[in-house]
Amino acid sequence: MSNKIRLGILGGGGDSLIGVLHRVASAMYDSYQLTGGVFNPDFELNTGFAEKIGIPTDRVYRDFDTLIEEELKLPETERMQVISVLTPNFLHFPMAKKLLENGFNVICEKPMTTTYEEALTLQEIQKKANTVFAVTYTYTGYPMIRQMKEMIASGVIGTVQKIDVQYYQGWINPIIHDKEKRAATWRLDPEKSGISCCIGDIGTHAFDMIEYVTGMEVKEILADLNYVYSDNKMDVDGTVLLRFSEYVKGLIRTSQIATGEENNFAVNIYGDKGGLKWEQENPNYLYHLTETEPLKVLKPGHAYNSELSLDGTKLPPGHPEGIFDSMGNIYRGVARAIRKEFCHPGEFPTINDGVRGMNFIEKVVESHQKGNTWVRV
Repeated sequence: MSNKIRLGILGGGGDSLIGVLHRVASAMYDSYQLTGGVFNPDFELNTGFAEKIGIPTDRVYRDFDTLIEEELKLPETERMQVISVLTPNFLHFPMAKKLLENGFNVICEKPMTTTYEEALTLQEIQKKANTVFAVTYTYTGYPMIRQMKEMIASGVIGTVQKIDVQYYQGWINPIIHDKEKRAATWRLDPEKSGISCCIGDIGTHAFDMIEYVTGMEVKEILADLNYVYSDNKMDVDGTVLLRFSEYVKGLIRTSQIATGEENNFAVNIYGDKGGLKWEQENPNYLYHLTETEPLKVLKPGHAYNSELSLDGTKLPPGHPEGIFDSMGNIYRGVARAIRKEFCHPGEFPTINDGVRGMNFIEKVVESHQKGNTWVRV
């Protein structure tokens, strides 16, 4: 009998980028077996998609409630062990809540919920259920990000004193200037996306990344958001000032109207002894800066990297590690947790990261609405 973890997926059908990302990631280390799920709300499209990707249709269900009902009828040794929630934002909370209440482990796309209150509710349910819950802040899986985390923790750059993170995209630019298009896009619909578009979609990645690599928590923020049009209810651009303490500060710059930008995510952390810089579009390079030595460039796969970085490296030096690898590392961490194997605390973002992310989103919007004032996170 296979010892692979039985995986179900909600959403991610058709030509969904996030769907193929999760499927490839789950298959990467031979730890999971995709068992079934609900890939599309249209049952005919749902089963057709299952046939296309080569999985049996007997556990491809008509809807989410049917999946829960039918899976619970199966012996525990056969039912799905973990279910990935890849649906639009507004469905994350009700689906994750019911999954936890019925004893399933959960892997959830970010943002984890649409409100901070919902996130806290999930956190309480997860504690009682004692199941594994991961939030896919994908970029934390990159080997050189993990190397950055370990270098900061070991004091290589000294005491962190300045943080500057940028996440620029331009994909919404052709949509935002067309009234009909912006009205029809779910990302710009508060009922489906929550109270924030840009901050909720990519700003939360930047926020989680900062707390992940530095090991520090943001204490206060001041935000200024741009909605571009008065009838647009969702931010598409924003700048957030950060305070970690009286003498440690930083900023997050995010935009989805940065014309021509693709996925320009850059992380810059400066300490009193040096700095570290990383760019998602060139993920194999981690730059180490000091005032006394030439610029150092660290790359994955070399013995000089940390165990956490090397554990997430699958290819020899010189071969690019991509986003599929990053997501695969998160899935492997979840697999280890489900199997109750040793799991490094940095192997996958937890429900606590999801809660922090939702609180951050709401505080950013609050800061902006109060006239760009400081608010506590």
